[in-house]
Amino acid sequence: MNNKNERLAACGLTQQQLDAYWMPYTGNRDFKQDPRIIVSAEGNYYTDVDGRKIFDGLSGLWTCGAGHSRPEITEAVSRQIKELDYAPAFQFGHPDAFKLAHRITEFMPEGLNRVFFTGSGSESVETALKVARAYWRKKGMASKTCLIGRIKGYHGVNFGGISVGGIGANRVLYGEGIEASHLPHTMLPQNTFVKGMPTEGAYLADELEQLVALHDASNIAAVIVEPLAGSAGVIPPPVGYLQRLRDICDKHNILLIFDEVICGFGRMGANTGAEAFGVVPDMMTIAKQMTNGAIPMGALVARQEIYDTFMDTGGKDYMLEMPHGYTYSAHPVACAAGLAALDLLEKDQLVSRVSSMAPKLEELLHSLKGSQYVTDIRNYGLAGALTIESAPGEPALRPYQIAMSCWKKGFYVRYGGDTIQLGLPFTVETDEMDRLINVLGESIAELS
Repeated sequence: MNNKNERLAACGLTQQQLDAYWMPYTGNRDFKQDPRIIVSAEGNYYTDVDGRKIFDGLSGLWTCGAGHSRPEITEAVSRQIKELDYAPAFQFGHPDAFKLAHRITEFMPEGLNRVFFTGSGSESVETALKVARAYWRKKGMASKTCLIGRIKGYHGVNFGGISVGGIGANRVLYGEGIEASHLPHTMLPQNTFVKGMPTEGAYLADELEQLVALHDASNIAAVIVEPLAGSAGVIPPPVGYLQRLRDICDKHNILLIFDEVICGFGRMGANTGAEAFGVVPDMMTIAKQMTNGAIPMGALVARQEIYDTFMDTGGKDYMLEMPHGYTYSAHPVACAAGLAALDLLEKDQLVSRVSSMAPKLEELLHSLKGSQYVTDIRNYGLAGALTIESAPGEPALRPYQIAMSCWKKGFYVRYGGDTIQLGLPFTVETDEMDRLINVLGESIAELS
């Protein structure tokens, strides 16, 4: 269907309904001139309103690694919503909240064993930042309030998240956030077109020592980084970089937080990015893949000692240890989805499947080296990205054009800033990878 009105009518929408929705992270004016409307999904494919099958090259939004509309999750959610649709999150609990918390710890590195549920990755980050400050206050070190993120980091869209985040476009419109400083990013010219983890750049972690000298460790609460930066365009850590951050944080009594909203539960070919890269943080934020995208949910996972610090209040047992939480923390239906999704990861051996399929993605993606306007290619696990040379005065134009061309050819990829990003389903087949990379190459060639 080429006519917008026909497309709206086909999915039962009016112009007024289209206008009413203020869409997130979307060029609303462009979209509403030519809506790209998805009506169903199954396996590795979406179906749009025109009836076309669209390969999902980003697993939803890094969320649906096990494929769409898995009956195991559908049935679990259906059973739960019939039995218990909602339970109060404050002062009461339901069985699946405790079951899922324990299940999550089975995927975590040793020592991360206390789970606080949220409704999203952004809420998980806000929770982590609050816990970091409150932890030091409980320890009698109330001056430790400064938070350190990283340039090009993405930690959600709430005020804490955009403050420690390092993507300027996510911050500039909103003014002053919270107290935060930033480490440099790890994208170095000598690492362009490197496959997997670059060998150069571990020394960039030493910049944390400069921030300690500036603020003094007595004023720094935590460092938060993505083990692999996803939304900035799939930036794997240099070999040794994360371990160096860990060592410096230990030296100066600073908490280390890994934002694993994208990395967690298989994307890196391991249960977590911490496992893949061999470094254990003090806290970890998770979301997305923990329910396979079926129901919104997130969590903070913390070390036992952090939890125990809050429990040791010296007050009456019935008093709150931490005044924080969300109406939808540990929502019963989300917990059912989470239990089913994590069972799927194990039953279908999807984490090891990511590890086995990753070399093929690496080979195919790097075959695009030499294509016009492609200035860098990065990959790790089933995540990959291309950096695209900017059109004069319009750095985001060419990625948008490439992504729209791919969509018209039946492939969904993400465009953001100067990058094209891929986050393939864990269930991807080799022939689907072949077709995707061919279409990407064709779409890039069309720019000339």
